[in-house]
Amino acid sequence: MNQLAQLKQMTTVVADTGDIDAIRQFAPQDATTNPSLLLKASEDPKYIHFLDQSRVWASAQGGSDSEMLANMTDYFAVLVGADITRIVPGYVSTEVDARVSFDTSAMLVKARRLIDLYEQQGVNKTRVLIKIASTWEGIEAARELEKEGVRCNLTLLFGFAQAQACADAGAYLISPFVGRILDWHKKQFPEADFSGDNDPGVQSVSRIYHYYKANNYQTIVMGASFRNIGEIQALAGCDRLTISPGLLEELSTQKAKLEQRLFTDHADMTEVNNPINEKVFRWAMNEDAMASEKLAEGIRNFAKDQVKLEQLLGKIRGQNTY
Repeated sequence: MNQLAQLKQMTTVVADTGDIDAIRQFAPQDATTNPSLLLKASEDPKYIHFLDQSRVWASAQGGSDSEMLANMTDYFAVLVGADITRIVPGYVSTEVDARVSFDTSAMLVKARRLIDLYEQQGVNKTRVLIKIASTWEGIEAARELEKEGVRCNLTLLFGFAQAQACADAGAYLISPFVGRILDWHKKQFPEADFSGDNDPGVQSVSRIYHYYKANNYQTIVMGASFRNIGEIQALAGCDRLTISPGLLEELSTQKAKLEQRLFTDHADMTEVNNPINEKVFRWAMNEDAMASEKLAEGIRNFAKDQVKLEQLLGKIRGQNTY
């Protein structure tokens, strides 16, 4: 049995891609998308019909150029997501526009809009996770959405304070970014050994996982943004892991025994459950340079790719809106 098959016996495997062919190949339980992945998907010839449908639909809705662009990108994201739900048995994650990551009200409007568009495609909200950046405002939006029965995936999570606040808010799932944490530390400390259990991204997810289990939080921990299969192997047993097609392929070629590293019943109470408020959250983020910098960088990059996607879709009535 290869390591991908072994991993599926101890962890729910999620495909980190919008590529339908890759999802079919690796048969994950769930799939995640983001603006960067959707931008890549939009350049694939097999999605041309989705692009055309999105333009036609947005034009029919009317409104200003910016409103039509927003409608087109939302509709395209939902068409891709709806297609994915026909392949995976579980959830598809669809991201709220990163440019509203510091506006709780705007995130709620966007999230409800995405759910409505999914339902128009015949996809019930029980199949969708709304992805929201783990800012304080995003966490507050998730708190409200969860009360409405809309499950959320809190993304761009780098710091322990973010994980605490997400759990306190009752978020369904969090996505701590393993590889980007490693990137930051390698840049700061180029001579350090970050292999194996020394990987700071692996350490972060392990800490969060044990904290959640020890304190009986139901929020799911889904490691994300992997740089190599060693990080995945070190987190075998985590609730979920979202993995790119390239790393899924690499795992499928590995035949060695995969040891489970994380266990629900191995959690201890070394970290006491301390509910976190906004002031504590903001100070903790201020004290954590890595988390602050990577969160800001992630939001900027997702926003840039959102704009690129809009530019691709942006010829409305023959006029480029940018």
